[in-house]
Amino acid sequence: MSTLAHTMMTAARSADTGLAGPGELDRYPYAEAPSTGRVGVPSWESSDPDLNRAGRRAAGSRGRGLHGQLVQQLGQMIVSGDLGADRPLVPEEIGQRFEVSRTVVRESLRVLEAKGLVSARPNVGTRVRPVSDWNLLDPDIIEWRAFGPQRDDQRRELSELRWTIEPLAARLAAGHGREDVQQRLVDMVEIMGHALGQGDSVTFSRADAEFHSLLIQVAGNRMLEHLSGIVSAALQVSGGPVTGCDRPTESAVAHHARIVEALGAADGVGAETAMRQLLTVHPDVERVVPAPREH
Repeated sequence: MSTLAHTMMTAARSADTGLAGPGELDRYPYAEAPSTGRVGVPSWESSDPDLNRAGRRAAGSRGRGLHGQLVQQLGQMIVSGDLGADRPLVPEEIGQRFEVSRTVVRESLRVLEAKGLVSARPNVGTRVRPVSDWNLLDPDIIEWRAFGPQRDDQRRELSELRWTIEPLAARLAAGHGREDVQQRLVDMVEIMGHALGQGDSVTFSRADAEFHSLLIQVAGNRMLEHLSGIVSAALQVSGGPVTGCDRPTESAVAHHARIVEALGAADGVGAETAMRQLLTVHPDVERVVPAPREH
């Protein structure tokens, strides 16, 4: 068992359930990896900046401090329906309610406008936009929907989207054969296996999220790469300590390992098949494999 894997499993803190409150923007507060310098030790940070993008893709654009907290609070209120469509948002009132400056309010509303949640027009002011205008692929909105009244629809839609995206990404990634990517994927499987043995679902979840984000990133399709944050968000809200739903399983680790083996052999069909099997054995299988809908 590697030093890093042991450190992460013993140092990772438990994640809260439900919506984050003020100051709780970092919903997944994992321990930082020690800088050991040992060769072959799994690490969250790679010397290749392109690889590091995978782990950061789902970080969202909330930022930190008062600005980030206000984006979080207003975003949750809009997505939950507490602030309904066409509701006017008066900066002065927001500043007084949350005890923040006009600058913080203005910058926060700009972030929400970029996500499609609000619109600002001259002589009209800032108003909440209808759901049809929201950027539903934004990782923050995915999280807010997953912990609000729309949680069932959000998780079903995410599962269906993963079923569409990830098998294709696995097949495409098999043709690239980068040794550094292969090793990082092996590291993530190793960490997942050790975390499973220790009952550490927090560490398991992070390694799982990085595995899938990295796989999409190296598929060689820039449009797919932009969807890696969606997959990370889906994994973070689909189960584990965050929601109290499904837990890591031996079969999940085995299927991840089979994907890595297929990638190493440049077997695109095998990688795609292994990914479909992984998604199929997910405990939430009824939401992963969509049932025919009546029209």
